[in-house]
Amino acid sequence: MAVNLKGRDFLALADFKPEEVRYLIDLAVELKRKQKAGDTYQPLKGKTLGMIFEKSSTRTRVSFEVGMYQLGGHALFLSKNDLQLGRGETVWDTAQTMSRYLDGIMIRTYAHRTVIELARGATIPVINGLTDYAHPCQALADYQTVLEHKGRLEGLKIAYIGDGNNMVHSLMVGAAKLGLHMSVASPEGYEPDEDLTRQAKDMGTETGSTIQVVRDPREAIEGADIVYTDVWASMGFEAEQKEREIAFKNYQVNEELVKYAKADYVFLHCLPAHRGEEVSAEVIDGSHSIVFDEAENRLHAQKAIMAAIM
Repeated sequence: MAVNLKGRDFLALADFKPEEVRYLIDLAVELKRKQKAGDTYQPLKGKTLGMIFEKSSTRTRVSFEVGMYQLGGHALFLSKNDLQLGRGETVWDTAQTMSRYLDGIMIRTYAHRTVIELARGATIPVINGLTDYAHPCQALADYQTVLEHKGRLEGLKIAYIGDGNNMVHSLMVGAAKLGLHMSVASPEGYEPDEDLTRQAKDMGTETGSTIQVVRDPREAIEGADIVYTDVWASMGFEAEQKEREIAFKNYQVNEELVKYAKADYVFLHCLPAHRGEEVSAEVIDGSHSIVFDEAENRLHAQKAIMAAIM
């Protein structure tokens, strides 16, 4: 089946059919091959991406800016302080205006509704670079990385240990779309969103994926092919750091816990990481860790998104 995503927004993986998600991953793998071989591929020559940052970033900014350059286009960095958004202009007016100048918008912000409002007002594709609810660009890069290391996605088990945040939301939907089994372990009060969990379970019926949320990290990680964690206090939740350290004290991914995973498991983390908190240095810096392959693939996955929709 031919896949045509031109003109689409990229707000959440739930908006895409399983074959469309897989198409983007396969395209990312192909664009990575081209870049490593030194092949010039510039389908976005003469096009411009506006990048709105209400949340600071390392990987998102550098990978989108470099990716746009490699695709032949240009990227504009726009902090909240650079825009009238910071002085009360509506999201709708901003979207309408920027649509007259740009060929695409990437936004990294707090409220997911801001991204939705921006997409409603824009007449050009909008990419969700991160919200408090979802991080679809990262999840796409994560599953590209797993495919490269494991040779397949279908039927693998991914265990996520920690906060039920934006990262786990996108990973769950991605697992459901791509046919992976996913087990999430979070302490009480920090579970993933119930509605989204239910939706992911329903989506999984099409691909044979199973999704479960449990309390015990050992139960979640049992027999896992992929082990994943994230910081205990995501950006915007720093004030809760101390209470979260208490709540998550038994949820560190360390050498004792990963004994329950498969012997050839791979470890993923979206970064930045806090060694000694959510993950031990022995695990994240050990032989099973592929976190920097994962970080690199943000570049290639996002190039695939931009090339496909812009």
